[in-house]
Amino acid sequence: METTNFIHDLDRVARVRAEIASNLNQINKTLEQSESAGEHNSGKLGLERDIEDIYKVSKNLQQGRFRLLVLGDMKRGKSTFLNALIGENLLPSDVNPCTALLTVLRYGAQKKVTVYFNDETLPQEIDLESFKHRYTIDPDQAKRLQQEEKLAFPNVSHAVVQYPLPLLEKGIEIVDSPGLNDTEARNELSLSYINNCHAILFVLKATQPCTLEERRYIENYLKGRGLTVFFLINAWDEIRKGLIDPEDSEELAAAEEKVRQVFQANLMDYFQVEAQAYQKRVFEIYSLMALRRRVKNSEDSLEGTGFPELMAALNSFLTKERAIAEMRQAKILAQQVYNHVHEAIERRIPLLDQDVNQLKQQINEVAPEFEKLTEIRDQFQEEIRITRNRTAKAVANSFRDYILNLGNTFESDFVRYQPDLGFLDFLQQGKRDEFNAAFKRAFERYINEKISAWEVTAERDISEAFLELARSAANYGAIYGKIADKMTEKLIGKKVYANTTMDSADTSPAWASWAMGFLSLASGNVAGVFLAGAGFDWKNILVNWLAVWGITAFLLIFTTTPFIGPIGVGLMGLGVGAFQADQARKQLIQATKKELVKYLPQLAEEQWQSIHDAVNECFDDYERQVIKRLNDDIKSRKAELDNLVEQKESNQVNRETELKRLRSLDAEVLSKVHGIESVYGYLLAAPM
Repeated sequence: METTNFIHDLDRVARVRAEIASNLNQINKTLEQSESAGEHNSGKLGLERDIEDIYKVSKNLQQGRFRLLVLGDMKRGKSTFLNALIGENLLPSDVNPCTALLTVLRYGAQKKVTVYFNDETLPQEIDLESFKHRYTIDPDQAKRLQQEEKLAFPNVSHAVVQYPLPLLEKGIEIVDSPGLNDTEARNELSLSYINNCHAILFVLKATQPCTLEERRYIENYLKGRGLTVFFLINAWDEIRKGLIDPEDSEELAAAEEKVRQVFQANLMDYFQVEAQAYQKRVFEIYSLMALRRRVKNSEDSLEGTGFPELMAALNSFLTKERAIAEMRQAKILAQQVYNHVHEAIERRIPLLDQDVNQLKQQINEVAPEFEKLTEIRDQFQEEIRITRNRTAKAVANSFRDYILNLGNTFESDFVRYQPDLGFLDFLQQGKRDEFNAAFKRAFERYINEKISAWEVTAERDISEAFLELARSAANYGAIYGKIADKMTEKLIGKKVYANTTMDSADTSPAWASWAMGFLSLASGNVAGVFLAGAGFDWKNILVNWLAVWGITAFLLIFTTTPFIGPIGVGLMGLGVGAFQADQARKQLIQATKKELVKYLPQLAEEQWQSIHDAVNECFDDYERQVIKRLNDDIKSRKAELDNLVEQKESNQVNRETELKRLRSLDAEVLSKVHGIESVYGYLLAAPM
């Protein structure tokens, strides 16, 4: 039943999205036709920015889908869960093989698998069975590859599986990831998926409650990043198998409660901001049972498997919370565009009666206001740059201080990363290379997680800086709006008001709304829509540096020196007299710390500028977007007047014909906006 409801609600969202996109398309065409017609009448109204924004948002809505990213370590039953979710045994889910590629599952009328490569090899289309056979590996093989620092398929980027399934057809896209152990896979996910998905489904296993690897991943890569994560405790039915008497209901209840408490103790900290969300984000599920029932009967309600509760939560989040925020943004954009068109028309009509000389005189009278608008632009641009310089320096300094301080805590921090020394067999020549490789992996993990921890702090500092700019944008926008109103009064003798029948509370200039609201897509501010079209995402800029360049540069310093070399680790301070493992371990860590501290100043100095430049780029991108919009607004206001003068000088404007055309334009755009509001209201009216 919940699956049916989910598909039904997805279908409703898809229809709403399509209708809003259609109305936006019609607004776009109407504005383009009006501007073209204006060239032969009283002149264009300066609507280029509105046309561009409407086009981008319409295109984004047409391509819209909900992306779910499935994370989890090997042998957690991710593929079994996905097969149960989509209702078909599609992905490899046997006991032994595991997915070795990042796989994107999306709708396609025909069953097809396309494998993409990260070299010059052309994409390869293969059938589903061949894909299952060729690109799955045994978990033991996966562990060996990890130890050898090798990828199962080093030249493969990812695979796209297209399949005609109802859930996918209604706009769901699922990304199935490899295990959590692969650093390169983690980087790829961080850059391409984690920050750009709607929700993460993190699959755990009831009989292996929160391993160290899973806790590390949650702590370092998910917590504190504003991500929506659903934790799925899979194979809940396997708890029964470990009981002395599987039929003893009291023993089963006690065992389940014990497991439940372990997971809650490990996961509750993730929900520290909203502890009440725990019950809405953590689910006990029986994937194998659900899959067996779905294969036998596609209409099975799956009652008792945990899936109805999960599907209900996903449905509420995606088709209500996220969909409403997305559609509200489109609605607000349409309202803002109409208000701009309406105000331009209301200014144009009174000026149709003015002769050229009168019109030029009035334009001259508003020249001081245009200068003030330009001053606001320059002041805000300067404030962005001051904030950029201050923040870039502060973040780079914090990185330097953080790196220099690593030596102070290394001995206590590195204990949990160090490889097992065995019985000192690492001192044997035949074992030394194996130990060196294990030590290098341990050190890389230590560095990854340390820099990731700093990254959360850096993101918070940058967010606070952008929040300051958002407040400034609101102040500048209010002043800008008053000056614009004064210009209108000078030109036509009265103010022009936005349409009061609309429910948009945002009366700020469009550029200010963008500058104020870009931080949160879920805030409902129109700026969120522009992010996808404009390509502005400061978090991805920063994460890209950290995951690809920063950590790589960090490790390069150590891997290209005797610090971690074929012989270095095995000999650092470890003499023949170190016969006890504990003593050897202490000497190893002390020697490692000594070498680490030696290189930390070099790293801090070399990477300071790179961090500084990465943060600068975040603010420079923001500045380009905001100032372009501000310039476009000023330019359109000037063009609106200059175009009218040009037309009056070159030919006689037929007032009645032009009045009719402009009123018709206003009515057409307003009609489409009301259509969008009506469709949006239909979405809101759905049961929550």
